[in-house]
Amino acid sequence: MTTSDPRTVVIRYVEAVRDGDAAVIQDSFHTDATWHYPGDLPVSKVWRGRDEIVNEFLGNMGTVFVPGTVEIELVSTIAEGDRVVAEWTSKATTVRGAAYDNRCIGIYTVRDGKIASVVEYADTRHVAATLFPDEDAHRPAGTE
Repeated sequence: MTTSDPRTVVIRYVEAVRDGDAAVIQDSFHTDATWHYPGDLPVSKVWRGRDEIVNEFLGNMGTVFVPGTVEIELVSTIAEGDRVVAEWTSKATTVRGAAYDNRCIGIYTVRDGKIASVVEYADTRHVAATLFPDEDAHRPAGTE
């Protein structure tokens, strides 16, 4: 399915993440897309390019959850022009046995039917406690 409607592009992407459809996830992004994950977590930075977003950011985040336990539910979307705000819940069991249960917001910009940029907001305290309990939470990705 190919569409340039921004809301449809974002919904398709979120559903692909929910369903584990790697081909659609990869196809959803511009090659020069950016994903900004604010905060001071080990994953907090601006991820640049489709390959870095899909393979490093999203790919590495997937390794912290027990396979088959991830549940993503799209709660709502608001669209205006090329921008879409999506709200979703993410629930899973981490490989450490913790219960991950977060509510997230992403501000997506869509260009030519592909995601060009994302800024994601979540409960970073919960992310730190459940996904990175042994790590220095004040060490953003790419720093030492």
